[in-house]
Amino acid sequence: MSNAVLDIKDKPTPLQLVTLSFQHMFAMFGSTILVPQLVGLSPAIALLTSGIATIFFLLITKFQVPAYLGSSFAFIAPILLAAGGLNEDGSSVNPGNAMIGAMAVGITYGIVSLIIWKSGYKWIMKILPPIVVGPVIMVIGLGLSGTAVNMAMNVNGEYSFLHFSAALVTVFTAIIFTIFFKGILSTMPILMGLIVGYVYSMIVDIVDYTPIANAKFFAMPDFLLPGVHYEFEITTKILLVMVPIVIVTISEHIGHQLVLGKVVNRDYIKEPGLHRSLLGDGLGTFVSALIGGPPKTTYGENIGVLAITRVYSVYVIAGAAIVAILLSFFGKAMAVIATIPTAVLGGVSILLFGIIAASGLRMLVDNHIDFGNSRNLVIASVILVIGIGGAKFVISESLSIEGMALAAIIGVLLNAILPGKKEAEKPVPYNQNENS
Repeated sequence: MSNAVLDIKDKPTPLQLVTLSFQHMFAMFGSTILVPQLVGLSPAIALLTSGIATIFFLLITKFQVPAYLGSSFAFIAPILLAAGGLNEDGSSVNPGNAMIGAMAVGITYGIVSLIIWKSGYKWIMKILPPIVVGPVIMVIGLGLSGTAVNMAMNVNGEYSFLHFSAALVTVFTAIIFTIFFKGILSTMPILMGLIVGYVYSMIVDIVDYTPIANAKFFAMPDFLLPGVHYEFEITTKILLVMVPIVIVTISEHIGHQLVLGKVVNRDYIKEPGLHRSLLGDGLGTFVSALIGGPPKTTYGENIGVLAITRVYSVYVIAGAAIVAILLSFFGKAMAVIATIPTAVLGGVSILLFGIIAASGLRMLVDNHIDFGNSRNLVIASVILVIGIGGAKFVISESLSIEGMALAAIIGVLLNAILPGKKEAEKPVPYNQNENS
């Protein structure tokens, strides 16, 4: 794209900086707070760590890549598995396990970025072709579909029409903003769905305002520190649940860098280099997990804002990060988030998880994957059934690989060993959902 209003290193006026920074913050807000709500973590910490991770990313990429880092949806199921699920009050049973796994993910990013720095990036394109990554992305969305529907229509295990109506209002609002609105509002369907769904929930009286009344105006986020709030113990089970998901998130990262490069007319794979942007993503995830936040990923919503506004300034991205950090300390605002009914969260999840699954299908279509070829058909079929069916490879009583992680590993192995593989000579133009 051309005719930038503000290019990468251009400094905005104070008024531009404030308004444009808030705009980027709102674009990522709905999705970033949804992930911790679904896995029993603190939304305040998710906001705080998204800002911190973004600043680290900008530093690592030498302030050349205007990308915002938010909560990754690819890790929802692995976090729940690693943490042992949720308590009755919606909190995580053992969040420390998930944090240890997320730190390991960040370290894995660092190792991969070091290898790319030394050997180039084409090898990773061959390991992660669309025929592997596309079906795994579909597994992410479809595997969570039952969770979304249950949240939308059930209360304490029983069907509730009133709550389901709130979910439907939420999802249809998000659809309307996605399809019929233009400009900035079209990049914020999740946020707008949450707002309208919340207002409807207030009208039908299913909102519990107690947390708002009890909250302080300013409050420290609920930090989760290793050795303080949980015992730091690395186990093989945690690593096998969390680390294989980098097969998906690294390809997501590559896709975002290619799309962002087209928007701002730069080649980010070469300069500052895929190794730097990947390291920035990994360091953001590691630091986030170190204080209790979910894993991070670059956000397509914010790339959309860049494309619409043609404001590419890294100062604006840094400003959005600072706004998110400051907002995380407003106790009343975080309390309002805590009162969002589960049905409303389920409503936006229905759309979001569906979009994730559909984006995996879109990757296959965009890359002209031929399912008349039995090799492609076998790889996709095995990944989908193993991932969605919840297959489990039991190594011992306390050690197993299951679900999405197992599907991703088997997909990579099948692609490597089955005959008929065509090695890529140039980067694959990944096109996938921003929150997978």
